[in-house]
Amino acid sequence: MEKILDIAEAIAHEKGLQPEKVLEALKTAFVQTAKRVIDRNFAFEANVDEETKSIKIVQTITVVADDDEKLQDEEIAPAYISISEAREYDDQVELGDQLQIDHDLEEYGRTAASQLHREIEYHVQRLVEDEIYNKYKSKVGTLVSGRVTRVDAQNATYIEVDEIRAVLPMKSRIKGEVFQVGDHIKAVVRRVNMDKENGIQIELSRTSPKFLEALLELEVPEIADGTVIIEKSARIPGERAKIALLSTHPQVDAVGATVGVKGVRINAVSQELIGENIDCIEYTTIPELFVSRTMSPAIISHVEIVKNEDGENEKAIITLPSDQKSKAIGKSGINIRLASMLTGMQIELIETDAQTNENGEIEEKKESVDALEALFN
Repeated sequence: MEKILDIAEAIAHEKGLQPEKVLEALKTAFVQTAKRVIDRNFAFEANVDEETKSIKIVQTITVVADDDEKLQDEEIAPAYISISEAREYDDQVELGDQLQIDHDLEEYGRTAASQLHREIEYHVQRLVEDEIYNKYKSKVGTLVSGRVTRVDAQNATYIEVDEIRAVLPMKSRIKGEVFQVGDHIKAVVRRVNMDKENGIQIELSRTSPKFLEALLELEVPEIADGTVIIEKSARIPGERAKIALLSTHPQVDAVGATVGVKGVRINAVSQELIGENIDCIEYTTIPELFVSRTMSPAIISHVEIVKNEDGENEKAIITLPSDQKSKAIGKSGINIRLASMLTGMQIELIETDAQTNENGEIEEKKESVDALEALFN
């Protein structure tokens, strides 16, 4: 068991881990080995000798009263000793004192060595998994890239990302996308799980609004440095998206910076999203104005915000000319759906028609159209 500190440093260097954490893992491996080959009911500690760079196993026994109930419990009794028995070894001992007995695992032969090897492998591997899990858990919602290694029968795409394999389920692919082994693709980390049976599982997504935001941050320097902020985003993957942008600098046009000269920036992002159309909207804290902007390209006459009992914005009643109805709804209802997703409100359209009455006066005819009903008309 010599030079354990050197072993810890070597493992840490090879696995990219902190030496202190590796040393703790090794100490745990020693304790578990001692429990398995000596007695599982004993209370062991692993102490490092800095001079010899070795590890020592110490059995700790707590001194209790002669009539203490712990001495009668077979499960925990080995960790305790009565004060009368303890004073046979040391007449100065007191209640609550802890006696320590040294153990040398080398005395237990090949069984101990084999068990220790397995314990070290197990605890170091767990440490590696914990490090990877924490690393990717902090990356949820951020962009990663990798090479496709396999596509299974369910069309789930497996991607090698740095030191781990992630999966892109078919449901998280943009409609029409087909990947082959060797392709390099980008995606965002959607979920990270870890269990004893399957280890670390990383799920990626190309349909999340976070993927759109990450691509924009990569393409638009003003978003990357915080000059332009993406306040909200909504997508119908592969078809259309809307993003609400806010400039933190009075001389920077949020929409213009994001679109780029002749649309070069937004087109680059759209190309990565298989031609998905992206509407850039200037964000405002005025709900009526924000709703009006989200309904673009339709021209809105009036917006009324209806609040719920808690004072939160619940519904937007939009009045618009009849010739703007189709634009407001969009193909298959896509425009009104995105507007509702972006604002977080239910949207109701009120269509108005300007007509001339018998006296030659212009009057408006109003017709209420519920947003959900409009999707199917």
